Amino acid sequence: MPVKTIEWVGKVPDARVRLIDQTELPAREVYLERTDYRLLADDIRRLAVRGAPAIGVAGAFGVVLGMQPEADLAPAEFRKRFQQVCSELAGTRPTAVNLFWAIKRMKAVVERMPEDLPAGKILDSLQAEATEICEQDRRLCRAIGEFGAELINTDSRILTHCNAGALATAGIGTALATVYVAVEQGKKVSVFVDETRPLLQGSRLTAWELTRSGIEATLICDNMAASVMARGLVDLVITGADRIAANGDVANKIGTYGVACLANRHGIPFYVAAPFSTFDLSIAHGGLIPIEERDSREVTSPCGLEIAPAGIKVFNPAFDITPAELVSAIVTDKGVIRPPYRENIRKVLCA
Repeated sequence: MPVKTIEWVGKVPDARVRLIDQTELPAREVYLERTDYRLLADDIRRLAVRGAPAIGVAGAFGVVLGMQPEADLAPAEFRKRFQQVCSELAGTRPTAVNLFWAIKRMKAVVERMPEDLPAGKILDSLQAEATEICEQDRRLCRAIGEFGAELINTDSRILTHCNAGALATAGIGTALATVYVAVEQGKKVSVFVDETRPLLQGSRLTAWELTRSGIEATLICDNMAASVMARGLVDLVITGADRIAANGDVANKIGTYGVACLANRHGIPFYVAAPFSTFDLSIAHGGLIPIEERDSREVTSPCGLEIAPAGIKVFNPAFDITPAELVSAIVTDKGVIRPPYRENIRKVLCA
C-alpha cells in the first residue's frame, strides 16, 4: 500500500483516529491524531482527508469519536446526542454519497439496539461497525483493482484526473487500484497525471503516490489532455467517482466531464472505478446530484499565491457530472458494469 490514509487506533473510551494531512502534501508528510470529532469534521471540510471512500470512513470514525465521551449518558440522552453528532458530520460535504452511506450504517447500529441498552454497550457496537467499514473499504479497493486490471494491457498509457488512489480510500484506491494491481501482475504501464485545478490533487497527491510507488508518471496541466490524446499518447482514461446515479451518470472532480468529452472525441475508452457504496440508486440522473461549491480563494489564491485581481467574481464548483453515454464501463468491487447502465447497475449491485 503506497500510504495508510486513515486508521482507527486503540479502543473506546480512549481511541483516536490517525490520518495523513493531505493539505501538506507533497512538501511534508504530516500525520494528525484526532480524539475530537469536531476536528475530524473540519479535516473533512478542509480536505485534509478527501476522496469519497475515505470521507465515508472518516465519517464513521467521527461518529465514534463524537460519542466516546458520552458513554455515561442515560440511553435516551445518548441517542439524542448521537443524532446531533451524525448531523454535524453529514453537513461537512454534500456531494460524496459515501459519507451519508457510512453515517446511515452507523445509525442502523443504534436503531437495532434495545432502547434501554446502556450507552457503553452501544458505543462498543459503533466502534465495531466503524472499523468494519474501514476494513471493508480495503477489501473493496482490492476487488476493484483485480477487476479493473483486466482492462489494462501491457504497455498501456493511462490518463487519470484528480486523485483516486490510496489517499482517497482506506485501501489501495479505486482508479489507481487498477494500476497498482496491473503492475503487480507484471504489466508495464505509464500514467499521465492531470494537475487537477484548482486544488491540484493530481500534481500534489496522485503524482506523489505514483512516484512513491515506483510507477512511471508524467504530470501535465489540465489543458494539455487534448494535446496528448491527439498525439496518440493515451490508450485509456480511468477516474474515480464521488456519486453515481441510477442511470450511470457520474459526479466526480471538476474537469472530469471535459476529459470524458475529449476521450470520446479521440475514440479512447473512458472508465470510472468506484465501490458499491458510491452508487446512489435513489438519484435517477446526474442532474439531481448536489454539487458542492467551494471558497473562491481556492481559485484566486492557490497554495496562498495571489493570481487574480482582488474582487473578481469566481465560480468554483468542486464537481461536475459526466453523462453515462460518455462512460465506457464502470469498474466496481462486484465486477465491470457496461451499458445499458440503468439495467446493468441494478443487476450487478443487487446480485
